[in-house]
Amino acid sequence: MRKFVLAAGLAVGLTALMAPTGALAEEAAAPADAAAPAVEVAIEVDVTAETPEAAEAVVEAVEAAVEEAVAEEAAAEEAAPVPDKGDTAWMMVSTLLVILMIIPGVALFYGGLVRSKNMLSVLTQVLAIFCVVSLLWAIYGYSFAFGDGGSWNWLIGDASKMFLAGIVGDSTAATFTAGVVIPELTFVAFQLTFAAITVSLIVGGLAERVKFSALLIFVVIWFTFSYLPIAHMVWAAGGYLFEAGDLDFAGGTVVHINSGIAALVGAIVLGKRVGFGRDAMAPHNLPFTMIGASLLWVGWFG
Repeated sequence: MRKFVLAAGLAVGLTALMAPTGALAEEAAAPADAAAPAVEVAIEVDVTAETPEAAEAVVEAVEAAVEEAVAEEAAAEEAAPVPDKGDTAWMMVSTLLVILMIIPGVALFYGGLVRSKNMLSVLTQVLAIFCVVSLLWAIYGYSFAFGDGGSWNWLIGDASKMFLAGIVGDSTAATFTAGVVIPELTFVAFQLTFAAITVSLIVGGLAERVKFSALLIFVVIWFTFSYLPIAHMVWAAGGYLFEAGDLDFAGGTVVHINSGIAALVGAIVLGKRVGFGRDAMAPHNLPFTMIGASLLWVGWFG
């Protein structure tokens, strides 16, 4: 009785399966495509064969196991979703459309409604908010909005992606459509515009009421302790409202309700504008407001 112990650590490409060597077959097959991807397969077989026929059967079993492993590996690669160029292109266009809503859309809309002496102030506030939120989003905003917060994941994310750590060119992000992904960097930019426009909308309730320095301090605090938790609960996997079935792709909750309540509370706390009821406060340039409203309307397609 002869004992055959086969321990094979095989680096097998698809070419190896289609072009057997003389050790496994006497007839040579046509060579396969040399560009086919290689797959590593480790197989260990411990059998006892009493005859050469039994040994040959063992070899055939090993070949079958290798073929099955390669097929499973190929199936797994095919199953992994990859970003579609069309989806990615549209998300980039949508990102630009939302930026158009902020600069100059919101800025012109609010700027045309205030008195001429405050026009520059409103324009500067909106532009500064966009810049500040962009920095905060890259530093910690995206991480806390879409990270995995562990036991606190129902409320907020974590610091694992601060400064966009771990996000590379081939990183992908899931969408509301099952099996559809986009590049994560595109997702980061798209969500940044939502964060920026949410804070910018609050300017309408604070116009002609707040100092520029105080506004910037408010932006940092409100963005951190109001926007990020709401965005995580609604849009991040594991968030409280997300798990409850809330579907809010356009931001009705995260953007409009969130910023609207903040603007209302701000206007109430700060009180009436200086001179209200005594001085004329008619909008100084309604064409600017019309242009801003039109840009907002177009931007909503993003």
